[in-house]
Amino acid sequence: MGLEDKLREDLKDAMRKGEKVRLSVLRLALSAASYAQMSKGGQLSDADIIGVLAKQAKQREESIEAFNKGGRADLAENERAELAVLRSYLPQQLTHDEVVEAARAVIVETGAKGPQDKSKVMPKLVAQLKGKADGREINSVVTELLGGK
Repeated sequence: MGLEDKLREDLKDAMRKGEKVRLSVLRLALSAASYAQMSKGGQLSDADIIGVLAKQAKQREESIEAFNKGGRADLAENERAELAVLRSYLPQQLTHDEVVEAARAVIVETGAKGPQDKSKVMPKLVAQLKGKADGREINSVVTELLGGK
């Protein structure tokens, strides 16, 4: 069973159980996946769907931060509940050390020597770690390893 099928089955389950937050999140996630599929013009792979879910999770994280700054703890709490549902479908996030290890391997593989070679490393590393690590963290690790900052 693919990830999209699992999301659809879990949506039906959430409807049966009356889990409003989970139901809402799954509907939005499936809608976003459907939109991404139309944009792509073909079937989405599980990795593509993970990318959609990761984007949805990132939006929730940004909303939580904004609501906390605005003193709206009630809205931030709702976003946290939605984020928890999304994270249950995402792969386990890598630790900083694991990102560094993966970046070093890609740097060796591509033969990158300095900051000017960042464009060789980033596409491969981002594709390899898609959904498993935040893009900003990947970028900072690669910059640091290639002697950027």
